[in-house]
Amino acid sequence: MKYRELGNTGLVVSEVGLGCEGMIGATPDLVKELVTSALDCGMNFFDLFCAEPDVRSNLGNCLKGRRDKVFIQGHIGACWQNSQYLRTRDEALVPAGFEDLLKRLDTDYLDIGMIHYVDNDADFDTVFGGWMIDYVLELKKAGRIRHTGMSSHNPEMALKAAETGLIDVLLFSVNPCYDLQPPREDFDEVWTPRNYEQPLTNIDPVRDQLYKTCEAKGVGIVVMKAFGGGDLLSDKWSPFGRAMKPEHCIHYALTRPAAACVVGGFRSAEEVLKAGRYSDLTDQERDYAPFLKDLPLHSYKGKCIYCGHCAPCPVGINIAMVNKFHDLALVQGSVPDSVRSHYELLEHHAGECIACGQCLENCPFEVPIIQKMAEAAETFGR
Repeated sequence: MKYRELGNTGLVVSEVGLGCEGMIGATPDLVKELVTSALDCGMNFFDLFCAEPDVRSNLGNCLKGRRDKVFIQGHIGACWQNSQYLRTRDEALVPAGFEDLLKRLDTDYLDIGMIHYVDNDADFDTVFGGWMIDYVLELKKAGRIRHTGMSSHNPEMALKAAETGLIDVLLFSVNPCYDLQPPREDFDEVWTPRNYEQPLTNIDPVRDQLYKTCEAKGVGIVVMKAFGGGDLLSDKWSPFGRAMKPEHCIHYALTRPAAACVVGGFRSAEEVLKAGRYSDLTDQERDYAPFLKDLPLHSYKGKCIYCGHCAPCPVGINIAMVNKFHDLALVQGSVPDSVRSHYELLEHHAGECIACGQCLENCPFEVPIIQKMAEAAETFGR
């Protein structure tokens, strides 16, 4: 397992983490298998959105004596009421749900206190314009949560949250199908077949801006729904009409700026271990570019998606990273010191491009790389 820094939190998290969907309705023994398998393959990041008491208690029992080995991302505003899950902003229910979560996990803090999902303007205003954000910040000040977070399926709301400066981490849905879609308040519409009947081209600009803004501001992204609820792994259910492999979905998500960890709702130890082997695969084995290159209806042509197929450069330029840093600078309208320092650390820079055209032959998406190297050299001065 390989690990990445999660934004500016200081947390170094596994590239693949464990979600809790597979624990819902599961026996204590199955939860133990999931947790043990996750820890055995190096996963150190657990996301727990579920409010179901048994899930919380079963996970807490599995982590006894091992709390210091994992980072727990728990959701604030996900409650259990009248034997049913409830997403709420109620000032009485939310704190009670948080206390129940800590008690059942047998811990006195969460590594990330995740405001449970915000997908529309009205809810955003309720959360960030009222008591709830104050409550979350007080929890952070008291050390009961170490970092603040918010989950969302809507890139507009996620972007607004990142720009507040109050959120350290975003839990956001990322996969190549969702990235083609414009912001929608109704998440079900992102997956509706009719919205894929007409040709779609490239990553939606709001989603693109979200990833780059998070990278620039140090807001870490934890990825959910990398597999589209499993539909992307099926020829029958994928909007692309063909199946991706799990490693392709994970790799696509982790090549987005600011993305540090993909959490999956694995339902068996076998699924956990298979996903956990992602870090050990070769670049060729997890390469998603051939899949996206030949889609019959949708296209990613003309824009760098950091797949790395442009390599090898005869001069040694890491073209994908140059493009990523340049894109981050363009989002900011200037070159932030952090982006410039990362660019300077590259062994070779855009200004060294000899315009040989080898990268153009290698690129699956017809990106004008020579032009982009010239623009990057002008932006960074070398």
